[in-house]
Amino acid sequence: MSATLLWLLSALLIVAGLAGTVLPALPGTALVLAGIVLGAWIDDFGRVGPWTLALVSLLAVAAWLLDYLAGLLGAKRAGASPQALWGAAIGTVAGLFAGLVGVLFLPLVGAAVGEYLARRDHQHAARVGVATWFGLMLGLLAKVVLAFVMVGIFVAALLL
Repeated sequence: MSATLLWLLSALLIVAGLAGTVLPALPGTALVLAGIVLGAWIDDFGRVGPWTLALVSLLAVAAWLLDYLAGLLGAKRAGASPQALWGAAIGTVAGLFAGLVGVLFLPLVGAAVGEYLARRDHQHAARVGVATWFGLMLGLLAKVVLAFVMVGIFVAALLL
C-alpha cells in the first residue's frame, strides 16, 4: 500500500474518531488513537515518537474514563439509587439504537424512571435524571476536547 493511501487512512480514522466522540456506536477516541498510531508508523516513528504516543494514549484512556464515569458521578451526586444507575445504563444502551437524540436523552429518562421505581418521588427522580444527563454531557464535552487535544499534539509533532 502506498504511503499516500496510508496517510489517507490515518486521516480518515482520525476524522471518524472525532465524529465518534459525539455519534453513537463509534469508538471515538479509540479511532483517533488508531489514526495517530498509524500516522506515527507511516513516518517510522520519526516525528511522532514513543513519548508522544504515550501521552496521546493516556489522553485516550482519560477520555474513555471521563465519558464512563461522568454520568455515574452526576447521578451519585444527586443521591441516585442503584436502580437509577441501572436505568441510566439501560437508557444508554437503548439510546445507541435510537440515534443521537437517544444517546443524549435516554440515559436521563432511564435514570429518572429507575429512581422513580426505587423511591416513588417524582421530584427526586427528575433531579436524578437531570443530574445524570448533566454528568453525561460534561463527560461528552471532556471527551470531545481531549480528542481534539490528541489531534493537536499529533499535528504539532508532525510539523515541529
